[in-house]
Amino acid sequence: MNHNELGLFEGSPWGVLLMAAAAVVGALLVHRIGASVIQRLTRNLPISSAVARRCWRPARFVLPLIALQAVWQAAPDTLPLISQVRHGNALLVLATLTWLALRAISGVSQGIIAQHSVEVEDNLNARRIHTQTRLLGRTVSFMVLVAGLALMLMTFPGARQVGASLLASAGVIGIVAGIAARPVFSNLIAGLQLALAQPLRIDDVLIIQGEWGRVEEITGTYVVLKIWDERRLIIPLQWFIENPFQNWTRNSAQIIGTVFLWVDYRMPLQPLRDAARRACEAAPEWDKRLCLLQLVEAGERSMQLRVLVTSGNSSLNWDLRCKVREALVDFMQREYPQHLPLMRAELEGAPPRDTHAEAAPR
Repeated sequence: MNHNELGLFEGSPWGVLLMAAAAVVGALLVHRIGASVIQRLTRNLPISSAVARRCWRPARFVLPLIALQAVWQAAPDTLPLISQVRHGNALLVLATLTWLALRAISGVSQGIIAQHSVEVEDNLNARRIHTQTRLLGRTVSFMVLVAGLALMLMTFPGARQVGASLLASAGVIGIVAGIAARPVFSNLIAGLQLALAQPLRIDDVLIIQGEWGRVEEITGTYVVLKIWDERRLIIPLQWFIENPFQNWTRNSAQIIGTVFLWVDYRMPLQPLRDAARRACEAAPEWDKRLCLLQLVEAGERSMQLRVLVTSGNSSLNWDLRCKVREALVDFMQREYPQHLPLMRAELEGAPPRDTHAEAAPR
């Protein structure tokens, strides 16, 4: 059926404009009623509710534009600038549909993340889900955006010819494009690898190039590491695929920390073991798994002691190590000051010195 045969549009262009206005009003009415119905249906469904909330605004533009496109397609070809109007409206429809798809993906991600809070003691599974959801969501969003832009370009005849010529000479141009787009696609592939293999997750504790910090954010191209002193270290995703790094919370947040002390050879070890034990038992950061003092090195002038202490996570363990170190130093200053590391020399013919007598109070 030819456009010109439609009796509805046989009059002036004002009839087309009137139908366009009616189509917009009808589409907005459908949007309002549909949004109310969907809101009630998804009230108890967190993911669906999040998608509905995120899609409300783009859907308000998509429906009227689709209705308008139907009107422009049914309008007679003799109307002034009708082909340009159809093309422009088609571009707007594709743009808003891409926007709608991106918001839907964001809604799914937000819904999944909201169901798995990291504000719990054992948040390993939640951090895994957060990381996978964000990385996969960003990857799919990138693909949807590229597809939307490609569809918009394909509406231009010139772009279709360029695309055909590019496909015809894909040998050389493909290599050039691949080299030029390597950083983008390498990070995209690295993001998929990180999402699936999970060598790191949101809130993991990492040691990278001597810096200690927590994973604060994972984007489609880089990871933000929050250093303990509030600095931020930005690392490309590809770096994690090509370089080794330490992950202190890969399977569990529990950790063993060390405290080192240098003491004189005459220092008895059992009193220090008891002092270390008392310091651990008095500290709320200790998880009661291990508190062990060992002699690990016998140097030329003194011996080195190591205290192993355990905590539920690295932050607690840092505080625990500081408390144990302070307690042991305070204990030695108070009870055994003569056995702190000394520089000793023996003079030939001099009588031996009684360090115990010298250290006794007068």
